[in-house]
Amino acid sequence: MSGFFFDQREQLVDDAIEGVILSSPHRNLTRLDIEPGIRVVMRNDWNKSRVAVISGGGAGHEPADVGFVGRGMLTAAVCGDLFASPGVDAILNAIVAVTGDRGCLLIVKNYTGDRLNFGLAAEKAKRYGLKVEMVVVGDDIALPGNQPRGIAGTSLVHKIAGYAAEQGRSLGEVKEAARQASENVFSLGVALRSCSLPDGVEDEWRILPGQVEIGLGLHGEPGARTLNTRNSRALVDLMVEQLWQHAGGDVRLALLVNNLGGTSEMEMALIVKALAHSRLRDQVEFMIGPAPLMSALDMKGFSLSVLRLSDAFIDALQGPCETLGWRPLVPFTPVKMQPQRPTHDRVDALPSHNEAVAMRVAALTLSLIEIEADLNALDARVGDGNTGTAFAQGARDIARLLGLGALPLNDQAALLAFIGERLATVMGGTSGGLMSIFFTAAGRARLQGQSLEQALMVGLQQIKLYGGAEPGDRTLIDALQPALEALTEEGVIAAAAAACQGAENTAAMSKANAGRSAYIASERLLGVKDPGAAAVATAFSALAEVEQKIVR
Repeated sequence: MSGFFFDQREQLVDDAIEGVILSSPHRNLTRLDIEPGIRVVMRNDWNKSRVAVISGGGAGHEPADVGFVGRGMLTAAVCGDLFASPGVDAILNAIVAVTGDRGCLLIVKNYTGDRLNFGLAAEKAKRYGLKVEMVVVGDDIALPGNQPRGIAGTSLVHKIAGYAAEQGRSLGEVKEAARQASENVFSLGVALRSCSLPDGVEDEWRILPGQVEIGLGLHGEPGARTLNTRNSRALVDLMVEQLWQHAGGDVRLALLVNNLGGTSEMEMALIVKALAHSRLRDQVEFMIGPAPLMSALDMKGFSLSVLRLSDAFIDALQGPCETLGWRPLVPFTPVKMQPQRPTHDRVDALPSHNEAVAMRVAALTLSLIEIEADLNALDARVGDGNTGTAFAQGARDIARLLGLGALPLNDQAALLAFIGERLATVMGGTSGGLMSIFFTAAGRARLQGQSLEQALMVGLQQIKLYGGAEPGDRTLIDALQPALEALTEEGVIAAAAAACQGAENTAAMSKANAGRSAYIASERLLGVKDPGAAAVATAFSALAEVEQKIVR
């Protein structure tokens, strides 16, 4: 279950507004000093000489709408409580505060409370003699046949209307620019998990592990359907198909990639990559994001919005803007690749065959591939959770080359050096570096005439030298050193037993002096085997099983 940082629930929105104003890089925001329940953020450089543009809604969608207040976008934003429309009086006071002779445009998301409250406030403002118009945005295409909700595409309407107002255009022209934008923008969202609320109420049961929900509302409302996939490419293709059907197949597009608040930067980058290879790739001229433009607290998801472009829209979207939340347009062009010849020590070895060695390599690599998830689970408790993946990556590459008949199986020195070179290329993390050093040093020692057992001990000494670990430091050395010592004296079977015992011993070590666990509190380590030591034990156990088969 997720959590929520806050001080006092009743002050939550006010505290957030203060924080947003303080963090604005342009220092151009102020809050109306009025009744506590009225939360209006406006430009502090506003002189009423142009058409005012106001939007707003419930809090929890930051940076919308306060983050869009500033020159080139909104004149003011009216904030309601969390996921609740602002009241009529708050909206009316915002209108009165910023509206001059040129009038005011209200941009309203298509939710019943927002439409009613903004509409009533507009009518009241007209009684004061103010010119007020309203445009309702319903860009969500998730639920055909239902009232479309106003979601992230609304920020594009803000930008286009704000640009028109900044150019000094009339109220009618600003309204028409907003209307045209709202009629040409289409959005669709997807989420793995709804949002956390400060009250502790969550609705995670609706989206089961392994599922996503298409069209989840900005307040956690149920979407159109759930799917049994979390594959980013598949989800993007599905969403793109629906957006393409609404936008049309032969139009220029701007694409807004919106983080709903709880999605990592890496995941958002995967979404962008998938979009670059999607059906829309040749129609999209510009991208905005990926970034949170209209979030839903910490909802684990994203939305896509497409805007059918005109030259006027492009000018508006590229126009100057001084706001906290808006992101500039980025040309949507293919990635340029810089040619470069690989720079690494390549081991040139002639492939050769040796059935016994092939059996050992196959068993060792298979064992590390099979234990990937278990090692990652161990490492998640005492490290960064990727030890299994690192060993499996190396094992898969060596297994692939074995299947291709590309290994020098009948030349121990060449095989060790070749494996060391490959692991330096394909096996990431600390484990990859250590294993590459181990095999490379062992290969060099074997080439110089030392026995296999002696050569492996040389490899051990080199990883101790560069890694800085000794037995008792709670690293893979605690399994590897006793295994190699037993191998020299008694053979593979004894080596496997020593490796397994060494790995088990690490679970009783409460302090790590080197390696991944050296950065973890001691109380978290007890009872958990070191993942690297567990990998070594698994590898030697696999070799022992092969040895028994060969002997028989």
